[in-house]
Amino acid sequence: MSTREMKRWAVMRRVRDRALSLGDAAVLLDLSYRQVRRIYQRFRARGHKGLVHGQVGRRSNHAHPPAVRARAVALITEHFSGTVRGRGQRFGPTLATEHLTEEFGLVLPVPTVRRWMVAEHLWTRVRKSKVAHRRRARRAHFGELVQLDGSFHDWLETGAVGQCLLTMIDDATGKTLGTFTGEETTWGAAEVLQRWIATYGVPQALYVDAKSVFVRQGTSLELAAGIAPVTQFGRMCAKLGIRLIVAKTPEAKGRVERVHGTNQDRLVKKLRRRGITTYAAANAYLETAYWAAHNARFAVAPLEAADFHLPLDRRLHLTDVFCLEAQRVVGNDWVVRYDNRALQLQPTARAKRFTAPKARILVRESVTGEIRLMARSMAGDEQCLAWVELSPATQAARATERAAARAALPPVRPPRLTPPAGYTRAGKPLSANQMAARERWNQAVRDHVQRKARRAAAHPAPR
Repeated sequence: MSTREMKRWAVMRRVRDRALSLGDAAVLLDLSYRQVRRIYQRFRARGHKGLVHGQVGRRSNHAHPPAVRARAVALITEHFSGTVRGRGQRFGPTLATEHLTEEFGLVLPVPTVRRWMVAEHLWTRVRKSKVAHRRRARRAHFGELVQLDGSFHDWLETGAVGQCLLTMIDDATGKTLGTFTGEETTWGAAEVLQRWIATYGVPQALYVDAKSVFVRQGTSLELAAGIAPVTQFGRMCAKLGIRLIVAKTPEAKGRVERVHGTNQDRLVKKLRRRGITTYAAANAYLETAYWAAHNARFAVAPLEAADFHLPLDRRLHLTDVFCLEAQRVVGNDWVVRYDNRALQLQPTARAKRFTAPKARILVRESVTGEIRLMARSMAGDEQCLAWVELSPATQAARATERAAARAALPPVRPPRLTPPAGYTRAGKPLSANQMAARERWNQAVRDHVQRKARRAAAHPAPR
């Protein structure tokens, strides 16, 4: 009996014992007089069983047929129970319901499927106790803040190492975009950022963790000069006008961490169902189907309608933004050293106009390995200079020529060093007696020079 039925049973007993009238019982049960009289008649006829609802223990008129339940349980056991080829994780009720509809045309409510799976021991959910953290409120505008992070997981269920999914998620709407990369590298972060810009535009800020791809420690010279250290990815974001915000804890960027858990549950199973075993096919599936369906299900409307994404500056070329940059000094032989390679500048009139030996030059390397040497003019414009790479044989021949030229030079006699006053040639300080002896010697030398000069003046040499 339910709580309401127990209350009615207690009141009807008092009415039977003439402790209450039917009018008072109607007030206590908050029912009409006629309804209380009907309840009392059932109680007099059947006892406490007359107060129990008539549908208790009977099959609901809206219940699914037993054949539908048997088919659903069989399909879940065969395809979504995690026993396919002895690997994989079990599907949750929500995801299993989606795939029952998509693959087998079986439309069922999620609570019904959950109840059936729990009854057949196909699903148990044990929640782990975690430290409670206060969630940060979402930003108000789409594109105001985008979180970027990588997730390492056995995405293709091959057991291979270096399986990373770099994911970007908008803080205001939850719209997500990502791509598979081998590792969480500068080129991987640049690739997913470039895809986001091509799809939505340039965001205002990126929320990242403290990995070396995004931040680094400054050198001693930078710290002494007060220069803020910048990584290659940070320089790319600075060119685009994107502000990098570094999260101090994983909980600070909990939105992208939670979407990692969603993808590790749903995406792995969807890739398995489609038989995808390569990252090229997985990236194609992400771009064509998965992210659209994911955003349609999980994305929300922003608090404000204004989109804070900006279009890409027309003066910027993506090849000049998404590249590695390094400064080098032009040698006296017009050779630039980069990555253990010798790049010979062509000494043309254009090169002599914009650079010279001992001048600094900018080396840019693209993701494909293409190298460009850039010189800056007086007006601030960048000029690309022509170059050819010297072979190891040519470098060895030039080193031999320089060694032969140095050997042909006459030996240079080092100058005789005079110790400073008060010190010996070994650099040790002189005592008082040694200082007096040195002064007597110096005075004798000066007297000798003066006598020699007077003698020469008194007896000039014949012409």
